[in-house]
Amino acid sequence: MNRKKPTYLQQRKPKETVNKKLIIGTSSVFAAIVIIMILLFIFNK
Repeated sequence: MNRKKPTYLQQRKPKETVNKKLIIGTSSVFAAIVIIMILLFIFNK
């Protein structure tokens, strides 16, 4: 059990970092889309 736990943690860490990068990427893209939509509404008015 003690030998399996560190390998499991090592396998899990890169997945968490990838998930964080994906969350940051998707949130930045979503924020950019929201800003573009707001700018379009302002210019249309």
